[in-house]
Amino acid sequence: MKVFFVFRSVLAVCCLFVVGRGVACTNIIVGREASVDGSVFVSYSADDFGSFGFMKHFPAGAHAKGEMRAVYDGETNNYLGEIPEAEYTYNVVGYMNEYQLTITETTFGGREELVDTGGILDYVSLIEVALQRCRSAREAIELMGCLVAEYGYRSEGESFSVADKNEAWIMEIIGKGPGEKGAVWVAVRIPDDCICAHANQSRIRRFALDDPANCLYSDDVIEVARRRGYYSGEDEDFSFADAYCPVDFSGLRFCEARVWSFFNRWASVDMSPYLDYVSGYDLDGDPMPLFVRPRARLSLSDVIDVMRDHYEGTPFALDDDPGKGPYDSPYRPTPLVWEVDSVKYFNERPISTQQSAFVMVAQMRRDLPDYVGGVDWIGFDDANMVCFTPVYCCTMIVPDCFGIRVADGLNFSLRSAYWLANCVSSFVRPRYSLVFEELRSVRDGLDKEMQGLQSLVEGKALELGVDEGRRFLTDYVNRSADGMMRAWGDLFGLLMVKYVDGVVRPQNEDGSFTRTAGGWGVHTVRPGFPTAYRREILRQTGDRFRVPGE
Repeated sequence: MKVFFVFRSVLAVCCLFVVGRGVACTNIIVGREASVDGSVFVSYSADDFGSFGFMKHFPAGAHAKGEMRAVYDGETNNYLGEIPEAEYTYNVVGYMNEYQLTITETTFGGREELVDTGGILDYVSLIEVALQRCRSAREAIELMGCLVAEYGYRSEGESFSVADKNEAWIMEIIGKGPGEKGAVWVAVRIPDDCICAHANQSRIRRFALDDPANCLYSDDVIEVARRRGYYSGEDEDFSFADAYCPVDFSGLRFCEARVWSFFNRWASVDMSPYLDYVSGYDLDGDPMPLFVRPRARLSLSDVIDVMRDHYEGTPFALDDDPGKGPYDSPYRPTPLVWEVDSVKYFNERPISTQQSAFVMVAQMRRDLPDYVGGVDWIGFDDANMVCFTPVYCCTMIVPDCFGIRVADGLNFSLRSAYWLANCVSSFVRPRYSLVFEELRSVRDGLDKEMQGLQSLVEGKALELGVDEGRRFLTDYVNRSADGMMRAWGDLFGLLMVKYVDGVVRPQNEDGSFTRTAGGWGVHTVRPGFPTAYRREILRQTGDRFRVPGE
């Protein structure tokens, strides 16, 4: 049964911010010369259990002298204080503004004693303010450094992806400790022909001290480490990660292993020498490079595919232990570390994980006007379980299904993209091998259709000019979101009818359900457990369940 929505119908015819706790996220960065079409790509999964994904609108606007901007904690929404508003602020869509500037993050934590809860700006508000006030990645990095120096930084250590249509950077920042306002930080430009990633572990080690075109840093980044006793060597040998976030088992196995998996798939060099290190068993091993050249240029679909990674084909694959359950699920329940008889064990932590509030791939292109060039491809929930809908950086109206008016983390609605996607994925995960192909078919069909329409839609927007083009693209974004919701609602209905109570309802070749001559459904198929799992039951129970006489 095909449930694809035909997006071509939209041709007949917001500043958005996605909230999610950033404590366990993954970022992929692709330079413009490392992509197929010259795009700069930044991907981001916002991962934390219980986190609700929705979008805010920050419209562009002029502000009177003396006007103040209220600052709220990005994770709790608690009021933190206020800072002077800028004279003019830009339109922001998701994690991208109208000039195609994109800023995303992953939390590395680092040394706990450096957190200063007296600061006004947390990592979320720092991103918001920079996106509203800056046009380029370099400008954003410099502003973020100035903001924390003046108003304080209250979060743990963070790694930011800061990118625009021309270049991409990774910036790492951590506080100086209670009572010492500001933060220490370093930012490194990713070469245009390279790829990079970060996943909850600080990755900048040694950096150039005299190359401002490619490296920026706070004046006291080494001094604070010396004063705190984290470092005593020569300046040129200083490593930000070693000083402020030394590796341990979890930082390697749960975090660096995700970066390794991406590099292992795409790097032009052999990544096997780093396997023992990222496995967490060789803390003194050689760390991976911050960035590598890819073996081939990456497309939008390639980056999306990376975000769906479960370590397939690697020693970390989730397909060869009992945790996969009867239906070969690549997902594991939390916590990551669990205990039996006072002994601790762990689950693997891949890029694709069920606790994602949303996943996005930002696409920035310098060969197009900004209102067309910047696209935030987004899905609400785990990347493996959703399709990616385009949201252009000029969007002026938030799709209702992406907003907070119809639902939130404590109020359910099938009109919410987050809740509808989670209904589907929560149905599929426990029956993965039995049901997932149904989801994949719809997911891939929608991805292909929306990506296939991109050049046609953008051509129309360019013909219309800036003002009409913005309205056209805003309409297209909303129609695309509505179409995705209809397709996903149809998918949810199909799954419920076909697999209710663990049965399988027979279907005809055209996808319709098989009926009796009188119009009722024919008898269902009851597949039971797969054969491999039945054998495992017998291995553990022997003849306990054997039918007598058989």
